[in-house]
Amino acid sequence: MDWQIFFAALSAGLVAAAVGILALWFSHSQVVGFEKSIFTDETRAAIFLFDGESLIDSTPEARGLLAASQAPGTEWEKLMAFLAPRFDGLEAQLLRLPELGSFDLASRCASPALTLRAEHRGGLSQLELRDAASGATQGSDPLIQRAVLEELSMLRDAIAAAPLLVWRENGAGEVIWANGPYLLQSCAVLTEGRELGWPLPRLFTPATSQKDLNDHRQNLKLPSGQQAWFTISSKVETLGWLRYAVQADGAVQAETALRDFMQTFTKTFAQLPIGLAIFDADRKLQLFNPALLDLTQLPADFLSMRPTLLSVLDAMRDRKMLPEPKDYRGWRRQLSEMEKAAASGLYEETWNLPDGQTYKVVGRPHPNGAIALMIEDISTEMLRTRRFRADLELGQSVIDQLEDAIAVFDQAGLLVMSNAAYAQLWGHNPSAWVSDCSLRSLSAHWRSLSPPSGLWAEVEDYVATIGDREAWHAEARLLDGRLLDCEFAPLAGGATLARFRVQPVTQALPTKLAPRAKQQRR
Repeated sequence: MDWQIFFAALSAGLVAAAVGILALWFSHSQVVGFEKSIFTDETRAAIFLFDGESLIDSTPEARGLLAASQAPGTEWEKLMAFLAPRFDGLEAQLLRLPELGSFDLASRCASPALTLRAEHRGGLSQLELRDAASGATQGSDPLIQRAVLEELSMLRDAIAAAPLLVWRENGAGEVIWANGPYLLQSCAVLTEGRELGWPLPRLFTPATSQKDLNDHRQNLKLPSGQQAWFTISSKVETLGWLRYAVQADGAVQAETALRDFMQTFTKTFAQLPIGLAIFDADRKLQLFNPALLDLTQLPADFLSMRPTLLSVLDAMRDRKMLPEPKDYRGWRRQLSEMEKAAASGLYEETWNLPDGQTYKVVGRPHPNGAIALMIEDISTEMLRTRRFRADLELGQSVIDQLEDAIAVFDQAGLLVMSNAAYAQLWGHNPSAWVSDCSLRSLSAHWRSLSPPSGLWAEVEDYVATIGDREAWHAEARLLDGRLLDCEFAPLAGGATLARFRVQPVTQALPTKLAPRAKQQRR
């Protein structure tokens, strides 16, 4: 029980002592004031205190040095951007600072000569920057001044070496400052016998309006008579203008070449009889030629408004320049499929218009998702084709009326025409054959329907002969006993006519072969 009283009294005493110490500290702080930094304003040194990479405290000179830095990032990154270029192996040494305890480094440049001392204290890193030239710890003024001067020197070198013209103009348009390239360009435009002096010559038209703020082109006439082009951009300042000029000769030449090419391109396609329409990735009309106006009967002002592909096709349908569909919904669906097929390069159709015209329409893909639509009027070709087909049908109907079996072979020995009598005589229709209708295959068929004879070999030699040929007759007998009068005659273009006529048994004609002296195998 005595021990319990003892510990209770001891605890009460400790609590009272703690309360007294806190009260004393609070009263003292109210009298002398609470200091936010461990460094006083009289500390004339650039000292940084870091916990890892977090800045805990610094002297006013150190804070001024960080404020003068233009590097982005945290205070540690700003300080490293200033120190790393000046001290070799700094980052590696800082990683070993807990192990080393402290180290000293000298800057790589003799002017300005700086030293850095780093110390590891209680888990914190303290960096102190010194001026080695004076041998004493310097305040922020020299360090900040050197940092500013170094940055100023770097900026001057960058502006002097920049591949563009930079200059300032006052409110009156006079050049009050210029960089090296501007001065060199000014010397280049001076006439012989003149020297560059003050005020500096004004190379370009002064900025006078908001339009001059935007990038625009100006040309500069050289003494040689040539012109140099520049892209001018400007920025408004308090007392005038800050202007930049980038040489644009290459861009101007490229634009001129492109313009000339487009003119040539336009003139070339203007002479084409095929209607051409190019639609971009959004299916808006970007280019068309005059032939498209004639073929579609669309007004030029409508096409100049850059309508969409579907709008162009709708307008063509209103003018009956499209095949009339059975239903409108199906027609719209067909147009969507047409657009997809043209984008993949698979669209090619023949349009039969209500007025009898025939158009051949081809869709082809272009770069960047564009498509080209080409419309060609093939009405004349289709008319010729129909007439040619009608002539062939008429000729076929004529020879079908002949009683003799007729077969015509071209120069290569292929069957090009036969009549109904031929199909009835030899028991087959050549147009229905799946295999080829060459003379060799047909003569094999003839041999199968007749006794062995050298006639068919003679026929093969005759058809394969190059040069002058004479018509000749021969006889052949079929397996059923019928006698054939065979006649073979040359036709235009190296073709050969074969005629077969069934003769009565009592008649027989002598065989007349073509002279071998006038024949030559193909």
